[in-house]
Amino acid sequence: MAPQGRRQPKQIAIYGKGGIGKSTTTSNLSAALSDEGYRVMQFGCDPKADSTNTLRDGSYIPTVLDLLREHRKVDAHDAIFEGYNGIYCVEAGGPAPGVGCAGRGIITAVQLLKQQSIFEELDLDYVIYDVLGDVVCGGFAVPIREGIAQHVFTVTSADFMAIYAANNLFKGIQKYSNAGGALLGGVIANSMSHPFQREIVDDFAVRTHTQVMQYVPRSIAVTQSELSGKTVVEAAPESGQAKVYRELARRIDGHAASTVPVPLSTDELKEWGALWADQLVAMESGEIRGQQEAI
Repeated sequence: MAPQGRRQPKQIAIYGKGGIGKSTTTSNLSAALSDEGYRVMQFGCDPKADSTNTLRDGSYIPTVLDLLREHRKVDAHDAIFEGYNGIYCVEAGGPAPGVGCAGRGIITAVQLLKQQSIFEELDLDYVIYDVLGDVVCGGFAVPIREGIAQHVFTVTSADFMAIYAANNLFKGIQKYSNAGGALLGGVIANSMSHPFQREIVDDFAVRTHTQVMQYVPRSIAVTQSELSGKTVVEAAPESGQAKVYRELARRIDGHAASTVPVPLSTDELKEWGALWADQLVAMESGEIRGQQEAI
């Protein structure tokens, strides 16, 4: 059970390229932690403002930037909405399409909540930032650069572009680490439906000096739950997929020491991808078998 009494919340950031399942993972993680008795806030940092939908039966909430556009002064409580099992839901929001920096909402929203001491007032155990995996924009890098998040986890699949985005994130963490930025907790391997996909993510983790926190299989339970506007943890609590998310929550809850990753250079990543491409062709032709298949 969660410890009693006021303390500083454990702040973590979940990164990943668009469409990789980052928000799905984050929302199920929040739901699983809340079921363990923790007081959780999920902080959506994507301009689409849809991070917390499945914690609120599929409904959208006003974003911090929406409120600031309508009012000169905003009470942070007006941007906080209760979701599944008492989870506090916040969406930073973004500018109008084609105008301004999409990451600006993160900076503004974090400043608003910190200025009004919301984290302390709500006596939170966890603040979980759901962040689009684009650290090129300064706004998206805020949870890392400013040390707002203590631990960063990235969601990736075995696809090259997802690995590429994760490697770019590692470069950002490495860049800001000497200035007190957040460190890397590990990789969450999503959409694992074949043993070779695990091997690819495992190899990338080894080469970049990090660890895989959990393997999340592709599951129709996710689609069914999200069509109902819910997380798997809420909609199908006894399913195998819910158990995977609960185990991920336990591992992140027990995680204490994050590290600085060692990202691959652009040439190294290209060479690594080419080697795996050749190996997959050989596996397909029957010349070799994956390590797990050979066991």
